[in-house]
Amino acid sequence: MTPERPRGADAKRAAVEASKAVSRKALTSAPDTVPAGLYAAVDLGTNSCRMLIAQPRGNQFRVLDSFSKTVHLGVGLEASGRLSNASMGRTLQALRICQKKIESHGVARMRRGAPEACRRARNGRDFMRQIRRETGLNLEIIPAEEEARLAVISCAPLVNPTTEQLLVVDIGGGSTELVWVDLSAVAPEYRGRAIMNLHRGFAPQPEGGARVVDWISVPLGVATLKDQFHDVEDDGARFALMSWFFEENLASFSPYNAAQPRDGFQIIGTSGTVTTVAASFLNLRRYDRTKVDGLQMTSDQIDSVIREYLSLGPEGRRSDPRIGRDRHTLIMSGAAILQALMRIWPTDRLSVADRGLREGLLYAQMSADGILEDGPYL
Repeated sequence: MTPERPRGADAKRAAVEASKAVSRKALTSAPDTVPAGLYAAVDLGTNSCRMLIAQPRGNQFRVLDSFSKTVHLGVGLEASGRLSNASMGRTLQALRICQKKIESHGVARMRRGAPEACRRARNGRDFMRQIRRETGLNLEIIPAEEEARLAVISCAPLVNPTTEQLLVVDIGGGSTELVWVDLSAVAPEYRGRAIMNLHRGFAPQPEGGARVVDWISVPLGVATLKDQFHDVEDDGARFALMSWFFEENLASFSPYNAAQPRDGFQIIGTSGTVTTVAASFLNLRRYDRTKVDGLQMTSDQIDSVIREYLSLGPEGRRSDPRIGRDRHTLIMSGAAILQALMRIWPTDRLSVADRGLREGLLYAQMSADGILEDGPYL
């Protein structure tokens, strides 16, 4: 497996092509009138199925209903190359709930995204047809470039006005997306808006806009990285191998070896791994999004949580209420990715984001429809 970028030697040329394609699609498929009702986003991930139903409000949106269920769709994919019958059954059950909620709310606009697992599985396309046949949901396999873009715009409200160099990291079940954005040419009060404008694509923005330096989709997420090292019995050794192996897969990411100033640099992490580490640091026995989303953690605090995970061992992690039974088998592979990222780049702080593809899908739809008010996304 190799990290994925658009066609061509660099991200910029193919991102221009992708942006033109999106523009052509918008011209041919945009509605005559912008629907004033509700929006929905379904994110079927490699590990979980999540949904939001929301209503635009100012430059944000108000969530009216949500759903999240661990389905472990990607279990065994690394070894067999196929989605298992058990995981597909769990996923169908979750999607039926999503469909009932969407129908009951009378949602006007929606997007439904399928994960890296469906891109890679030999029976992924067949499963998509089964989903459509049994639930009525027509899921689309979202390209890696768009998945990275949606992760970035979902984090726009968390961008500091002082941030000049931004790294957004989305640790998924089957892949990890990293996007490096240069905001140095953007006035501080417009940096959130500049990030939101990337919903159009990673093509060069107008003068004074955000510039995507590089992006990469590494085909290693919490599930696939765990599967790579399942035969290593020692817990500590397995963790170290996973972390260094992930770092090796970042070698082609252009800012990897670049000398970057510490001042003005911000890294935002969005994933179940990052929010679980944050919840463990806060010692939350019951998860509270209002305490986690936007939390700033230092490298020392993150390392302390990870050392505690290692000292607990597999059985201790299984019974730790801060981790949860749905995540205890995957937390160390996610922590290995997170530790590698904090080891590489010039920062000792991480901004925690409890947001991702669902929020990105909602923001992108609302921005495309032109119904979000202008202003800073803070």
